[in-house]
Amino acid sequence: MNSKKFVPLAKDVINLEIKALQKLKKNINNSFNKAVHHIASCQSKVILCGVGKSGLIASKIAATLASVGTPSFSLAASEASHGDLGMIAKKDILILISYSGKTEELKNIIQYSKRNKILLIGIVCKKDSILYKAADIKLLIPQVIEAEGIIPTSSTTAQLALGDALAISAMKLKKFSKMDFKKLHPAGSLGAQLKTVEDIMITGNKIPFVNENMEVKKALKILTKKKLGILVIRGKNKNTTGIITDGQIRRYTEKNFNFKSLPVKKIMTKKPVSIDKNELAAKALNKMNSKKITSLIVNNKKKPLITIGVVHIHTILQSNIS
Repeated sequence: MNSKKFVPLAKDVINLEIKALQKLKKNINNSFNKAVHHIASCQSKVILCGVGKSGLIASKIAATLASVGTPSFSLAASEASHGDLGMIAKKDILILISYSGKTEELKNIIQYSKRNKILLIGIVCKKDSILYKAADIKLLIPQVIEAEGIIPTSSTTAQLALGDALAISAMKLKKFSKMDFKKLHPAGSLGAQLKTVEDIMITGNKIPFVNENMEVKKALKILTKKKLGILVIRGKNKNTTGIITDGQIRRYTEKNFNFKSLPVKKIMTKKPVSIDKNELAAKALNKMNSKKITSLIVNNKKKPLITIGVVHIHTILQSNIS
């Protein structure tokens, strides 16, 4: 069979879903604002539920909400009437998703929410449905044309997009930051790209500190012992006044210059390149590449002259940061 015959079909399906999203965009109104404010201010959990394909969309929206700071989970509609209604507490928010709004499995959940005065948000298309009439906040999905006329495609795309919009809007209202996001995503490539300099910097006794008046020959022993290829030079009040790298030492040695009896301040590089501890590690890597160096000293903006760490390019690369 010629696979090219399916390209027009693929485009037709995608066009149907694009039209559904365009209709959805026109449907967004003040009910959406109300839903966002309730979700963002929820002191308990947001519970999502749907049947069939809508149930799968509910799981995805719940996962997105949880990932941006709103505790959420999805409830299987089929299990709700067999004890899982006990998962819903009075301070929770319940979001039911159904294109028709008439799905039989949702009736017991709707009744339970009404009896216990649980806020119910309905994501639904049909205004004559039990879900639309019962919902405290009604989020209308437009009437759409499904692929092949019956396969849930355009409707589930609209449901998913609306759920994403709710999650991102609630995130903005709660002022959920990139650093908050990082805390919930410590693993994988995403977590790696959100690591800060503070997460990976070398601290404490591992930092090769030397006093600016120390003789170079003594300082070289510390350089060898710490194995970072760098010395951080400190003066009065432990302020950082410069650095010495193993590259500098090699260049002095090649010149046969008798420098080892000098104080380190005579050969150090003043005003070393530094970075704040709260910057992303990826920015530190970019800074090293642009300056063609392999280490950065780390400070806190409140005390820029005090070195609190050292970040090395090898540490960054080992953390899968690029």
